Amino acid sequence: MQFRRQAKNQEDINLTPLIDVVFLLLIFFMVSTTFTKETHLSLDLPEAEGEMAPTTVDKIEILVSADGSYAVNGQNLVNSQLKTLLTAIEQESQGNKELPFVITADANVPYEKVVQVMDAAGRLGYSKLSMTTKNPTGEK
Repeated sequence: MQFRRQAKNQEDINLTPLIDVVFLLLIFFMVSTTFTKETHLSLDLPEAEGEMAPTTVDKIEILVSADGSYAVNGQNLVNSQLKTLLTAIEQESQGNKELPFVITADANVPYEKVVQVMDAAGRLGYSKLSMTTKNPTGEK
């Protein structure tokens, strides 16, 4: 007796539902994505006329010249060492740590010298530190 072998049916995978699902996911992500809109506010700032605010007389102002020498409240220091700067600031402030601390440095001064003044202010405990700049129109 001869038996016939049954022919195996090849099972095909139908890709149509898979393509449909991927297409629906693509549409879902495209619709749900938020697009960034950059809006720029246009502000019309108010103008004010009047006298300038009076400058405070009591302050510590450190001037740093282009060659790196220091001056504390207009008095030149003998050298540009940190210890000399600390001593001069302490003498000028007389222990008042609430005085505004202003650094005025030349545009060509090495960055290290400005950082040294900031370090001195931090070591002495000054919290009101500011830097002066020049207005492009030439006004202070």
